[in-house]
Amino acid sequence: MTDYSPYQRKIIDRYYKNLDAIKHQQLSELATELYLSEGKKTDRLWKRVEGSLRKLEFPESRIAHLLAKRDPALLVGILGELEGRPPEKP
Repeated sequence: MTDYSPYQRKIIDRYYKNLDAIKHQQLSELATELYLSEGKKTDRLWKRVEGSLRKLEFPESRIAHLLAKRDPALLVGILGELEGRPPEKP
């Protein structure tokens, strides 16, 4: 294992401490990109969404449902849920 300087160790610790916020921000950006994307780019974005949700330890059944539907509006609902807001009613 590599030895890190105290400065590097603090940076690494802060990253993992804020990983949830970082992944939430990435998912927000991905939701925006999904609304605007077309073709193969959309497939790559959905793979990134899947990876981010897994890192956040989101339930597998919900991830599978989201990926089956491929609806950016569902991702926006999940983001609201992760923020602690109740889901919006259509």
